[in-house]
Amino acid sequence: MLKKNIAIIVMIALAVILIINVIDLNKKESGPNLVDVTGDTSVKGVSIVSPNAKFLNEGDLAPDFEVPMIDGERIKLSNLKGQKVLVNFWATWCPPCKEEMPELQRFYEEYGDQIKIIAINATGSERNEQVVRNFLEEKDYTFPVGIDKNNKITDQYLAMTIPTSYFIGSDGVIQVPRHVGPMTYDFMVDMLNSLN
Repeated sequence: MLKKNIAIIVMIALAVILIINVIDLNKKESGPNLVDVTGDTSVKGVSIVSPNAKFLNEGDLAPDFEVPMIDGERIKLSNLKGQKVLVNFWATWCPPCKEEMPELQRFYEEYGDQIKIIAINATGSERNEQVVRNFLEEKDYTFPVGIDKNNKITDQYLAMTIPTSYFIGSDGVIQVPRHVGPMTYDFMVDMLNSLN
């Protein structure tokens, strides 16, 4: 009988705690980006980065990398010197990335001969590479996609919030500030026109 009474008291106490927590949660304001860890409250998504991390900035030489492409080829950034380059980091599970993809496809179709696009998939965050292939095929995206199996390049570029994009001039230098969040077609065209 004593055990039964203790069990009932514990159940009532747990129920009260649950009710208090639900009421407390409902009192909190909701909305995008409640905890601003990026420094930019317009950014969709969050990132957790060391406060001592040094992001790549406008005027920095873009770090070199070599990435296997979804079609089996390999691209080395330093081999693209003399060309304008857009490096974009994304994942199939990322809603803002999905928002950006049709815009990126349209940009690729219109301006792919004027700028080299490398859409680097953070494959280390995906279930497997086949998920990426299925996503691209289902959506009929044809822009060049790199496979970052261990997220080494994603980490190298400190792309902690995705999508993150870098526009690199023909001199290999990042010529505009990195863009965090989904890009529009018009934004990409403006960035292309601003590159040397």
